[in-house]
Amino acid sequence: MLSLNAWFLIVNQNSGTRNFQKSWTRIQQLLTAKHVDFSFAFTQQSKDEIRLVDFAVKKGFRIIISVGGDGTLHHVVNGILRQIYVKSSEIKLGVIPLGTGNDWIKTYKIPNSIEKSIDVLLENHTIFQDVGVIETSKGTKEYYNNVAGIGYDGYVVNKLKTLKKLGSIAYLISGLQGLLMYKKSNYTIKIQDKTIEEKCLMVLFGICQYSGGGMQMTKDANPNDGLLDITIAKNFSFFDLVFNLPKLYNGKIVHHKKVENYKVQSIAIQEKNINSSFIEADGELIGKGSLRVSILKSAIQVCIPSTQ
Repeated sequence: MLSLNAWFLIVNQNSGTRNFQKSWTRIQQLLTAKHVDFSFAFTQQSKDEIRLVDFAVKKGFRIIISVGGDGTLHHVVNGILRQIYVKSSEIKLGVIPLGTGNDWIKTYKIPNSIEKSIDVLLENHTIFQDVGVIETSKGTKEYYNNVAGIGYDGYVVNKLKTLKKLGSIAYLISGLQGLLMYKKSNYTIKIQDKTIEEKCLMVLFGICQYSGGGMQMTKDANPNDGLLDITIAKNFSFFDLVFNLPKLYNGKIVHHKKVENYKVQSIAIQEKNINSSFIEADGELIGKGSLRVSILKSAIQVCIPSTQ
């Protein structure tokens, strides 16, 4: 009979810049030494995490561990929200980071270390976190656990594919490179009873604090307050961004005169140019066009350090 404490590891062999085989051998050694009852499966293709979560939960696993980066975690979260066997909040979700950016773990100060992150999991300290829901104009639905956006950040994610092996610096290189070519879009943004007509660089929908390899572009993100942290970056120029580069990493960019911030439960964005704007969630490209974003409060149970 399957133990309630058994872990199911969903492992992305293509995550990050590390030597995967060396890292995976180390993970197995540590789990065995610490007497963890675990099973695992490797992803075989894009979004395979969703299928593997469904398989694991159906088999009775209630502790799912994402072994990879932010993209792997994103798809695991989607698997947890899409499975139909138990409430998503009944599943404990943990992370052993192997990825490029590893932005989600920064909010909770989860160590970017195999051994220390396993120690966090063994503490068995959890909280309930909100999850964002993106509904596109094409009728698709995507869940996300960190930061999502439309416009320039989606454009950067699209360009990032060939640079990811460089690590977190890839986001900065891709971002500066792309700003010279990116054409800003005109949006109609509906927030509660307010309508904003604006030419924007991008609009971000934050749940957690960090994105883009450590940048802080949401003002007051709180992962369990039931609200989206909205950042509207207006008509930024290349020189605006370069001059304010340090502020992207220390969080002060949200005070720039060309930035507006809101805390809301939902937001709808209609773009003037049909299907020209890329949409990204947790660093994963999910489509183009207009969208609506809302929030599910306390939708997932995540393992974090007991000191948090």
